[in-house]
Amino acid sequence: MTASKLSHIPAPGPDRRMRRPGAQMELARDTLALSGGLVIDPATKAIAPNISMSVNNVLEPGDGAFSADGIDDLTALPFLYARWTNPTVRQLEQRLAALEGADDALATATGIAAIGATFLTFLKKGDHLILSDVCYAGANELARRILPDYGIEVTAVNMSRPEDVAKAFRPNTRLVHCESPCNPILRLTDLAVISALARQHGALMSVDSTLATPVATQPLSLGVDLVIHSLTKFINGHGDALGGVVCGSKDLVETIRSRAGVYLGASMPAMNAWLIMRGIDTLFPRIRTISETASKVAAFLERHPAVAVVTYPGLSSHPQHDLAKRQMAVSGGILTFQVEDQDRTARQLAERLKVGHYAFSLGHQRSIVVLLDTQEMMKSTYQLTGEPLEDYRRFAGDGVFRLSIGLEAAEDLIDDLDQAISG
Repeated sequence: MTASKLSHIPAPGPDRRMRRPGAQMELARDTLALSGGLVIDPATKAIAPNISMSVNNVLEPGDGAFSADGIDDLTALPFLYARWTNPTVRQLEQRLAALEGADDALATATGIAAIGATFLTFLKKGDHLILSDVCYAGANELARRILPDYGIEVTAVNMSRPEDVAKAFRPNTRLVHCESPCNPILRLTDLAVISALARQHGALMSVDSTLATPVATQPLSLGVDLVIHSLTKFINGHGDALGGVVCGSKDLVETIRSRAGVYLGASMPAMNAWLIMRGIDTLFPRIRTISETASKVAAFLERHPAVAVVTYPGLSSHPQHDLAKRQMAVSGGILTFQVEDQDRTARQLAERLKVGHYAFSLGHQRSIVVLLDTQEMMKSTYQLTGEPLEDYRRFAGDGVFRLSIGLEAAEDLIDDLDQAISG
């Protein structure tokens, strides 16, 4: 399957109600977070999804033996082997597809597995990838350190500059991969504009929407072909299960499933799927609450004498605040801040925090903050120089504290941060 044969299928916009399969009424996405893909147990009538831990399933007469070769849709087969499809994982995939307005979804063991599956399905030797020059470190390092070993060309571009993206296209460009907001500096990509450029050049576009979540942004409705999430983060929301997903048209997702999903082996365990579905049950109220708290904390930090700069899409001071208002229904749960003496502040946060935690990762029910030093980020991951480095530093300076807001009371977080960074 080539990119020229792939057409974008418009998806429902963020405010459009959607019909759950088999339902007689159209449901809001808030409701689909609870009911999308839900299967009531036929024997016990249990409402909570079952955890199907079996690796294999009994074959019915006529099922025969199958291989992945030549099968158009693995999900149309009976459940045979858990590496291909699993009943619990399949419910998760259907729920995520419903939330993104997608035809289908493929769940993977981790977020980077979903990114890797996408890259290794649609890119081959001689192809060209346009990559956001600032994105999740795992995706950046996979693209720039590993893909070239397999003859895949990679160009890293500031996705907030459509003119630079347009110049990066080549006749062999097959995929554009971006992230919005990007981790860690919270720079945005105009998804409608960049996806239009990709279509003009016969390329696919994928977006890592982990920081936005389906609550904030609906990338498929803006022209994006594939939406990727690290389910480990906000969608699971409890910091206790790894997972990833790629959502899109049936045609594209099944192509990924029949190749990377079968042969790369990064299948999601049933227990993780169950835990992540439990998290999705409360996704909409969680993200709305987290976003409200993040707005209050960002406004507080912007006034704090020890803080030099705060970056948050919901603040009018964000350089792309107007785009954020157009593209994001809520402003999200991640903010960054800069201080004059970042090493001293890092020590104070690690030693003094009583409500929040000084740690890596993000998107959990508890607030987490960590210093991401610009020099260290350049050395370990991005290796930007010249104008791209200047662009990075416009958002990050010498380094940023990435603060992932949890479900604590806003006033408690504010008091905790105040006592930790003051003095």
